Amino acid sequence: MDWLQKVYNWSATRHFLGTCALCGGDLGIGSADAISVGGQRHGSGTALCPGCRADLPDLGPACGRCATPLPFPGTCGPCLRRPPFHDAALAAFHYESPLSDLLIDLKFHGRLALARTLGELLAARLEEADVARPGLIVPVPLHPQRLRERGYNQALELARPVARRLGVPLAPELGVRLRATASQANLDPQARRRNVRGAFGVQGIAPASIAIVDDVITTGSTVAAFAKALRRAGARHIQVWAMARAGH
Repeated sequence: MDWLQKVYNWSATRHFLGTCALCGGDLGIGSADAISVGGQRHGSGTALCPGCRADLPDLGPACGRCATPLPFPGTCGPCLRRPPFHDAALAAFHYESPLSDLLIDLKFHGRLALARTLGELLAARLEEADVARPGLIVPVPLHPQRLRERGYNQALELARPVARRLGVPLAPELGVRLRATASQANLDPQARRRNVRGAFGVQGIAPASIAIVDDVITTGSTVAAFAKALRRAGARHIQVWAMARAGH
């Protein structure tokens, strides 16, 4: 039984009513009638049917330091030449449709309830990989201005079910965004690094072992900048956990 099936079985009793978030199928009867998987029209639900879960683009073998896809597990050349500030990284999926559709809906379209199902998927992937449990989980923080605009931090909402299922304390107040950076979306890798340089701070002392949770790793600039701040604050072993890996 693969990890997607495991998380479906685990969460089925919590989502036995309603419709699939992607295809609109009735979860109560396990309908596989797809309305538009990966299209513009989504179902109104917050859970996924088994068919749509199976359609999610599993990342597969990847670099253990930055989650870049590889033909086989290991460490990629760039990480060997210049190790990142974090010690390990895991992403559950490629940032491709239909998973990207769900993350966009969560982040930009206010479908906050999707975070529960997505967070459960990430937690199941972490259990499948048997990752070391950190002392604390911390989401990548938003600047207060961006938080007021959006109303929530999608990284925090994804981290809640992960922390709950893994039994690890969650500390959203530990990290702070010191300045309102420009959107990373349209920046090249070098500009992304400049954009987030010195953008993060830590309130207090970071624990020795910590995991950062974010929605998507693209170039890794954001998590690298945050990991650097955490290391300066005392963290000695830093993992990065993300729903998806983009850009490769």
